Amino acid sequence: MKRILIAAALFTATSAALAADVGVSISVGQPGFYGQIDIGDVPRPQLLYAQPMVIERVPYGAVREPLYLHVPPGQAKKWRQYCGRYDACGRPVYFVQDSWYNNVYVPHYRERHQDRGDRRDDRRDDRRDDRRDDRDDHRGNGHGNGHGNGKGRD
Repeated sequence: MKRILIAAALFTATSAALAADVGVSISVGQPGFYGQIDIGDVPRPQLLYAQPMVIERVPYGAVREPLYLHVPPGQAKKWRQYCGRYDACGRPVYFVQDSWYNNVYVPHYRERHQDRGDRRDDRRDDRRDDRRDDRDDHRGNGHGNGHGNGKGRD
């Protein structure tokens, strides 16, 4: 009976450890990306509001270029709470509609960056996997080398 309990505990611990090493990254031009986008030669964006949002006024005479942002639903309405995350509190911000981003911007971005972006991303992923393999070889006994209690400092 003890063997079964120990095996189950090891399986659970191993599964949790493997799941903890998984990372997800989403970059501009992919569905689910939130942040600043470069309008460039993309068809005119559909905006949530006709006028830009500005939270902090800039000094008189200072000119700040507007930002075009794709943000999660609800953040545009409560922009004062979220502008710091995008380093955009003192800038005029236009919010693009989610449907325009996904249906117009993403396909246009992919078409423009397909040749150079795909190869560069593949090489970056290969290097990341190589580093992860090297790191796994030198980790030690799995008890951790840090000083914390596993709760992080976010």
